[in-house]
Amino acid sequence: MSSKYLIVNADDFGASRGVNRGIFEAHSRGIVTSTSLMVDASGCEEAVLLARSAPRLALGLHVDLASRDVKGLGSAGLLAELTRQIGRFVDLVGRPPSHIDSHRDVHRDPRRLPAFLDLARRWGVPLRGHARVCLLSGFYGQWAGESHPEQLSVESLARILETGVGEGVHELICHPGYRDAQLISSYRDEREVEVATLCDPRMRSILDDLGIELTSHGALRRLVPIAR
Repeated sequence: MSSKYLIVNADDFGASRGVNRGIFEAHSRGIVTSTSLMVDASGCEEAVLLARSAPRLALGLHVDLASRDVKGLGSAGLLAELTRQIGRFVDLVGRPPSHIDSHRDVHRDPRRLPAFLDLARRWGVPLRGHARVCLLSGFYGQWAGESHPEQLSVESLARILETGVGEGVHELICHPGYRDAQLISSYRDEREVEVATLCDPRMRSILDDLGIELTSHGALRRLVPIAR
């Protein structure tokens, strides 16, 4: 049995129909094992329907505070908003999320982190960066406002995995998708490059050669306990 485990999590599920299609394709034809749902986004309901047809795709909550007046919320208001979003997730999906993360990693803000940790503990699910899982965030094709698709090639991803995945559980954060009119994001063309790389048949051979076994947030409890 492998001692190296990799979760490949696609953020922004529900952001648009094009993003939904890219994530679903990167799971069904590629190496994506988990995704995170934006419960207030325009493509949310479609994303839920797609997830129901993919039982091996772990589905978590991608908290999005972009449209909220977070500064005016205060700690109690923030916790109420997080509780609302996870409640909407359960209403839509019919079960709790397999994990929690956030759009643009807003939960890493020390002022917001306690509310996110409280939410994760109350629901008994892992929060990104607080579940004894090492994060791999280098698979991204835009830096300082400039596009760098070369960072998303098969060769680049292979280097990230070779140098970044040791013993234990690791999470590769990715953002596959296709351009469409619904998507409000500067990260557009790069998403399509991600789909191509994540679905490239060579990726399976690379993982085998490196002794890395794919897993998901849904299987995380069997590998490591949730940090408390």
